[in-house]
Amino acid sequence: MTIIEIPEGWPTGEAAARAVQEELRGRLVTAEEGPEAGTGNVTGVDVAYDDERDLVAAAAVVLDGRTLEVVEEATAVGRVSFPYVPGLLAFREIPTVLAALARLTADPGLLVCDGYGLAHPRRFGLASHLGVVTGRPSIGVAKNPFTFTYEQPGTARGAFTDLIAEGETVGRALRTRAGVKPVFVSVGHRVSLERACAHTLHLTPRFRLPETTRHADSLCRRALAEALDAE
Repeated sequence: MTIIEIPEGWPTGEAAARAVQEELRGRLVTAEEGPEAGTGNVTGVDVAYDDERDLVAAAAVVLDGRTLEVVEEATAVGRVSFPYVPGLLAFREIPTVLAALARLTADPGLLVCDGYGLAHPRRFGLASHLGVVTGRPSIGVAKNPFTFTYEQPGTARGAFTDLIAEGETVGRALRTRAGVKPVFVSVGHRVSLERACAHTLHLTPRFRLPETTRHADSLCRRALAEALDAE
């Protein structure tokens, strides 16, 4: 088993990471509409941790954007590359996520992250970070609220309300299943909020969470378990 080591020069402290984050945020593109829902490929990325052994397993699962069938999947296991600091979680996992993406032969298309993009204290969460460093369109679909306020959307599938942070709309609370608590959608990179929500609804034909997230979550957990068994 090959362990992805922390890249040389990777930030080790909060100040250095924030400086990198600020520099990358200057490259963020939010004016593009992005791909239409139900077209091309969509790739879910997710990670699982074992902090005792300082390991993180990343999974990238490519789905056909129309049928939602799995096209390809890849994993990587690496060292946790940064301490736990709210607002800087991308620095803990990006190297291993990039390694998993690099092992794909199919075009990843749109990247779907289990986390946030613009709905972040500095408007640059994991989905934005990953989108900028790969150059790919990306969105964040999170399970839980973070650093914003919102009203509960209506109970019907597709109902939404805005996520508000410091008077700015940074995403939407979107109901993907009638009567089930919403998910929290935000733009990552090179996608509009309307398209981000359209993709999220297309990716949730049966369950609250996107099929991309469901597949990637299961795969990264299996990869981590296999890595621990191999030690």
